[in-house]
Amino acid sequence: MRHTHTLIAGILLAGTASLAVARGPVPLAQSLHTHADLLSAGLGLDGLRNPTAPAGETSAELLRQRALWANWRGIADLAPGGGYGDWYGRIAPVPGREYSALLRFKGNTQPHRVMVQIPDNYDLDKRCLVVTASSGSRGIYGAIALAGAWGLNHGCAVAYTDKGAGTGFLAAEGEGYAVDGHLSRDGTPKEFVYPTGAKSIAVKHAHSGDNPEADWGRYVQQASEYALATLDSRFPHAAPFTTKNTRTLAVGVSNGAGAVLRAAELPGNWLDGVVAVSPNIHAPGSRPLYDYSTEAALLMPCALNAADFDTVAYARPGGVKSAAGTLRCASLKADGMLAADTPQAQAEAAWAMLRAAGWRREAVAAGAVSTAFDLWRAVAVTYASAYLRSGPDDMPCGYRFDTLDAAGKPRMAAEAERALWWSDSTGIPPSVGVGIVDGQATGNDAAFAGLKCLRALWTGNDAEAQALRQSITATQAKLPAKGLPVLVIHGADDGLVPEAFSGGAYAAWAGKSRPSVRYWQVQHAQHFDAFLAQPVLATQYVPLMPYAYRGLDAVWAAIAESKPLPDSRTITPVPRKAGAGGLQPLTAESLGL
Repeated sequence: MRHTHTLIAGILLAGTASLAVARGPVPLAQSLHTHADLLSAGLGLDGLRNPTAPAGETSAELLRQRALWANWRGIADLAPGGGYGDWYGRIAPVPGREYSALLRFKGNTQPHRVMVQIPDNYDLDKRCLVVTASSGSRGIYGAIALAGAWGLNHGCAVAYTDKGAGTGFLAAEGEGYAVDGHLSRDGTPKEFVYPTGAKSIAVKHAHSGDNPEADWGRYVQQASEYALATLDSRFPHAAPFTTKNTRTLAVGVSNGAGAVLRAAELPGNWLDGVVAVSPNIHAPGSRPLYDYSTEAALLMPCALNAADFDTVAYARPGGVKSAAGTLRCASLKADGMLAADTPQAQAEAAWAMLRAAGWRREAVAAGAVSTAFDLWRAVAVTYASAYLRSGPDDMPCGYRFDTLDAAGKPRMAAEAERALWWSDSTGIPPSVGVGIVDGQATGNDAAFAGLKCLRALWTGNDAEAQALRQSITATQAKLPAKGLPVLVIHGADDGLVPEAFSGGAYAAWAGKSRPSVRYWQVQHAQHFDAFLAQPVLATQYVPLMPYAYRGLDAVWAAIAESKPLPDSRTITPVPRKAGAGGLQPLTAESLGL
């Protein structure tokens, strides 16, 4: 891999700055690197498909390469035959400059990490900026597979924010990750510092002391402001870069999509267009993530044993109903939540409860994946801690995070291992050996008591429940700016962020008074493109990323070429077929593109 880098000392002290950014938000720290490949750190498509992460001496270059490897693989369907690199997407080297910074809002406890990538072929005549936020709780490269790949290949600068979450997993006094991602104990600014006196693993999203989700839109806006100032410093002869002479297109996936929709509601006409894919967004009248995730965590393991899911292969490994699901049904019965006496009747009753709450069969079927990976509990534990602004040792419902061995027992993490958490983790446990420790675990269905406690934080009325709901109220969406082109794309079968509760609900609500909000509902699509490398899922579902790329093309054409916005529509693609030689390749025609 060809790689050169120039680190410019990034600490701003006593009014001195190493990067000549004359306006915009003032960073706590910043750095500049020059790279031969902004998109994949020289790995290319073959290297990203390699199931083994890049290895070598732990350095800023290796951390960046591992972070890119992990985030590409965590978001995109790169499997042969899935279409990426064949008829959509491109991972050719894009040389350019990469600026990293730590920025903070007044009143917030912790900074958010921002990155701006400017390709060497930046088009000064076109002057475009793509601004994005990481999906899930991922680190700063969490939107590379969509915003980076589309924007850089179109000659645009790309601005990223981790929106106050990110991969800040910490385990030792005074530790934190510096602006270049290396683990440090010195006095330089860090994205998150291990709290004094803590005994458990600290995770930035859960333990920042802020309510980062309430500020998602402001994080995106501040990243955009920093990017414009950075363009000034990169091209001083063409400065200033402003919202009036530089088109700004916002795009995101999942939580990142929720962030760009929150950005769309901010005043100032600073955005020109928005594309939101599978957004986690809480529109008025819809259900927030914490509500339906705690409901799913309790009921879905049992409900998936209902007869309606007998034909869902990935919910029935080996054709056998889940033993854990049967235990959950028994727990629900013993707790008085179900009245039925037999395991099958209990499963049918749990499924009826989910239906009554608005869940579609297709979403619950796809939710088998989230159930198998314990994602419902992971989301509920992390978000409850963030909403209540807890520390690592006083998380709600007796939970904490710790490094676990193969048997699930707490262990010490070596410093070399901790050094890779920034690059390798997903930003939310369980990840990189850091797991969830349940202080209420007991009996055969050990998770039940803790999950019931998390659910009560939504349904209860004590002071803690009221505080949690108040934090969630602060995350509710407002209408986007009048006339702003907004395209929402959501899979009809999404089993983690159901479109009926999120993207579909937002589009229906916003579209009533904002005709420039358009909605593509994609049949046979769920939340995780990356999981489509598994044939059992690839024959059931199609990736959303091709629609995201096409949506960006369409919105860009509307704002740059005055072409009409695409109409709202329901798209019915055809998933891949299994043949004698394996899965048939996916085609643009089969996706309705």
